[in-house]
Amino acid sequence: MTNKTKKTNTISKSDSIEAYKKMLLIRRFEEKAGQSYGLGHIGGFCHLYIGQEAVVVGLQMCIGDGDQVITTYRDHGHMLACGMNPDGVMAELYGRADGYSKGKGGSMHMFSKDSNFYGGHGIVGASVPLGTGLAFSNKYKKNKAVTLTYFGDGAANQGQVYESFNMAKLWELPCIYVIENNRYAMGTSVQRSSAQKDLSQRGISFGIEGEQVDGMDIESVIAAGKKAVTKVRNNGGPYILEMLTYRYRGHSMSDPAQYRSRDEVKEVRDQSDPIESLKNKIIQNDYLTEEQLQELNADIKKTVDQSTQFATESPLPDESELYIDVYQ
Repeated sequence: MTNKTKKTNTISKSDSIEAYKKMLLIRRFEEKAGQSYGLGHIGGFCHLYIGQEAVVVGLQMCIGDGDQVITTYRDHGHMLACGMNPDGVMAELYGRADGYSKGKGGSMHMFSKDSNFYGGHGIVGASVPLGTGLAFSNKYKKNKAVTLTYFGDGAANQGQVYESFNMAKLWELPCIYVIENNRYAMGTSVQRSSAQKDLSQRGISFGIEGEQVDGMDIESVIAAGKKAVTKVRNNGGPYILEMLTYRYRGHSMSDPAQYRSRDEVKEVRDQSDPIESLKNKIIQNDYLTEEQLQELNADIKKTVDQSTQFATESPLPDESELYIDVYQ
């Protein structure tokens, strides 16, 4: 039977406002990235995180200094939640020298050791063995650090995931596997592709506990995240969190998402949008007024516009960069 964490306490006023700001920053940043891609300023692949913001923002609020994050190619939201500068993220999307990977990584391959962010990774499921390796390092160093290893419902069917699960449980590694189940692996519904549709139970044969979480509700994410982090940090071994979430856009900017109806997307946005839900709670609890929230939104839009201007003005990488950071 699937474990489910019950919400015990609502998040505080300060945490509510901070979470709202971070989720809104990700939403506005991704909307701008989508616009820039359409205008031809961003090349290559570009996978937007719109709709899934509560997952990474909520879990980031559960970890501390020294804990690590590693994820897939849908990674802009994770970078911003980790505290990476929007200027550097946007510059990298633009392929500019001031980007986090000097303009050579693009959307899917940015890193920030200072922010303990160990990358977006373009290969499906690649974050899982790498995240397991980070957790092994923490176990070896006895530093009490926890690794959040993100991957999607499509990657959950990859063989390397189960090899990693086996090692993680064998050595009781401090790793939380976060499955962001947004219902569609590229374009195939999880209902059609997975024999065991409760992905939180994918580690059961290895003895890894897991639970499903409402990934569209930040309070549920935080409650489950705190429980998992406490367990794993105190030598409880690995743990699986299946975040039931939803992406509003296609798999990538080149995906028209014709495998689902507009009504389905509209229903989720109208009934479960994580940002609107938290906004309503903030107003109901008199944390901020509608006018103050509008001002906050305007400030965030300004920040995102500035990141676009920064990226536009940043130089292209020098030709000599082609031969730097290449290992054979």
